[in-house]
Amino acid sequence: MDSNRKFESKFLHYKIVGWLLPIVLMICGLPGVGKSTVARQLAPLINGVVISSDELRKHLFRKPKYRRRDKKLVYDILLLLAKYLYKANVNCILDATFSKEKFRHEVWNKLGLPTRQVRIIECVCPEDIVEARLNARKLDYSDADFSVYRKMKRMYEPVKQEHIKIDTSSISKVELRSLVSNILQRS
Repeated sequence: MDSNRKFESKFLHYKIVGWLLPIVLMICGLPGVGKSTVARQLAPLINGVVISSDELRKHLFRKPKYRRRDKKLVYDILLLLAKYLYKANVNCILDATFSKEKFRHEVWNKLGLPTRQVRIIECVCPEDIVEARLNARKLDYSDADFSVYRKMKRMYEPVKQEHIKIDTSSISKVELRSLVSNILQRS
């Protein structure tokens, strides 16, 4: 069976089973590594809805201050929306840094989902590409610049749970399909 047919077969199986068992994808990583791009590209492949912490923050706060309580509110709403979508049998993609281990654990704790229904994808990218991406940002929901990236890099806690790590410096459609297949095999 060629790779396209194999992917389509797995995807068809997933679409059938997916209605019974929706999945939550947690896309994490530092600012500028391509989390939002990966989330947007994955959404149609799994028939999922993207919930972005940056977009939520901009809708909640006209000029975000990035205080601890504001961050907590954004994450609480992100998880509330994810729980609602999961209960409505909708696959969802959480697009946020999830820079601390406690934020990642909260996804399971607050959603109360089995481990196999939540998948973590950690996006990484060489620093020079991140700097170029952040410098090129114009109209974007994220306020992060390279100084924010450097600060977050010092505070970012490694992902300890089982996860898929992808280098976003040059990800192709074939690699995205492979990523989806990998996710489906683990579900």
